[in-house]
Amino acid sequence: MFKVLISDNMDAKAQEVFIKNNIDVDIKTGLNEEELIELIPNYNALLVRSATKVTSKIISAGNNLKVIGRAGSGVDNIDLESAKKNNIIVMNTPGANSNATAEHTLALILSILRKIPLSNKSTHEGKWEKKSIKGNELSKKVIGLVGLGNVSLRLIELLEGFNVKILIYSNSFEKRKISLSNISNVSNLSLNELLSESDILSFHCKSSMDGIPFINSNELKKMKKTAYIINTSRGNIINENDLNEALNNNLLAGAALDVFSKEPAVKNILFKNPKVILTPHIAASTFEAQIKVAEMIALQVCDYLVNNKIVNTV
Repeated sequence: MFKVLISDNMDAKAQEVFIKNNIDVDIKTGLNEEELIELIPNYNALLVRSATKVTSKIISAGNNLKVIGRAGSGVDNIDLESAKKNNIIVMNTPGANSNATAEHTLALILSILRKIPLSNKSTHEGKWEKKSIKGNELSKKVIGLVGLGNVSLRLIELLEGFNVKILIYSNSFEKRKISLSNISNVSNLSLNELLSESDILSFHCKSSMDGIPFINSNELKKMKKTAYIINTSRGNIINENDLNEALNNNLLAGAALDVFSKEPAVKNILFKNPKVILTPHIAASTFEAQIKVAEMIALQVCDYLVNNKIVNTV
């Protein structure tokens, strides 16, 4: 009988799927690398979210490991090269949490434009700053999207009623533009054009292979001083030191981030910057999305173990 280890907190739906398919499943969370190395030889499959770092040492120790399943889309926490070297399949669940992430992105956009966190804090303090707090409308703004994956496509749908202009920088634009056939006011531009023309710049792309940010001070200086940056994608896309400096020097109006260069972000240069809204990597953390990704990855792993069927391999 196959055995599966779930090493991150995951909706109970995943466990239910394995039990229904007569596959043994253990749930052991909060394990460090040494503990996982000791346990992993006993399992045929490992299911993770983003907390578990599946290192080359863990993968090499998995003598019986056949597949690693990521409940979510990002696989930065899995050593893909080592998995490939050891003939271990890595699967993820692209699209399962796209709506949740797109909704959170829109929430951040509206929150920073209308100064909702500031207004909330001020009102709780009994200040009633009705006349001094003024925000901006989303209507008629230029939205720049870096990347055209599932999240971007869903965000574009959500933005339809706001009468905005959508600009896109993506190498996959030609492949995916058929998905935009019913949406007007969408253009594909170079990154420099996107930087200079966007009122709101939102990132929905992978980080660079070397992990070095590709948005630095030079790129930030090309943006409008009234522009806002939104990032619900990957933390190491934007140089946080350069972003902080740009905000402090009034080169940008503000930023809203859900991801950070180092997570958990218990210390960060952007903390306490009044022009920044920060959330702790919760864009995909809805009850609905977590049920969906848990069930989806469990079904995929079951299908591979039982039927040797590969779905959403990385």
